[in-house]
Amino acid sequence: MNIHEKYIKRCIELAQNGLGNTYPNPMVGSVIVYDGKIIGEGWHKKAGEPHAEVNAVRSVKDKSLLEKATIYVSLEPCSHFGKTPPCCDLIIANKIPNVVVGTVDPNEKVAGNGIKKLIAAGANVTVGILEKECNELNKRFFTFHQKKRPYIILKWAETQDGFLAPEKQTIQQRQPVWITNTYSRQLVHKWRSEEQAILAGTQTVIDDNPRLNIRDWSGNNPVRVILDQNNRIPKDSFIFDNNIKTIVFTKSETNLSAENTTFEVINFNQNIIPQILAVLHQNQIQSIIIEGGLQTLQTFIDQDLWDEARIFTGKTTFNKGIKAPVIQKKNTTKTYIQKDELIYVRNHD
Repeated sequence: MNIHEKYIKRCIELAQNGLGNTYPNPMVGSVIVYDGKIIGEGWHKKAGEPHAEVNAVRSVKDKSLLEKATIYVSLEPCSHFGKTPPCCDLIIANKIPNVVVGTVDPNEKVAGNGIKKLIAAGANVTVGILEKECNELNKRFFTFHQKKRPYIILKWAETQDGFLAPEKQTIQQRQPVWITNTYSRQLVHKWRSEEQAILAGTQTVIDDNPRLNIRDWSGNNPVRVILDQNNRIPKDSFIFDNNIKTIVFTKSETNLSAENTTFEVINFNQNIIPQILAVLHQNQIQSIIIEGGLQTLQTFIDQDLWDEARIFTGKTTFNKGIKAPVIQKKNTTKTYIQKDELIYVRNHD
């Protein structure tokens, strides 16, 4: 590992502190080095608040050192006015002579313009250090800007004998049947806090009456995205409690919209997945967990519209019921949460 990689790695570590809190902005970390020592560092903590470079510069006690220092940043410094001023201007104003960038920003508002602005101002700019790792850090942000859709995570739990759920419950039950242990379920709530949205299908909501929140973790609740073609979900369901922003996809206009709940009309006679993803993109949603039932999950799989899958296998057996989705398990890693097996599947290298 060379010296540039050492400090960009530190930038990535710092940036990860912002996971789940920076949307719609990317996670970014920055380190300022003088004479082989870190004299300042920072990360972007929340949208609307100072960017990583600002926090790094502010943390430097002796500002006179900036004119002889190198600033490292995991993502190209911004060059446009948003909720905060351009970070390029800050670097230029402080006469920092050397800038090392992990990867170029895919946002068309930046997309290389920050680097050009720094070079034009006379800075010595190095780009593409640990580029793959920096892209992975912001896989949600990159997918959103490059593919014009959210980063899609499929998640389900299946039994030892390959079932997703037991036979259909009665409407009076309306509660989940747990396949995994409490630690696995807590991990799922942690995941929810890291993503912008969570999607469930009609039957899952009717059968389980889920809250789709983060009761077992701290952080931000994801936006609830619900499929309800014929408005069959009972109106006393938790998803209609108006406590969390909720988007319901239906086929016909309804007057049920409330302050925190909106209904989006789409054409269920056509392929609904691209329509859903287009609405989510319009709503600036960069990532989503699909926690639907078999039909919902399998539809995303069959259309190859997913980026990773997280599959639990518990110790339970059902013998009969609803079969788990079928997915090609390539690019996998495996771990265990106590006795639950957890497989991560990536849809690309």
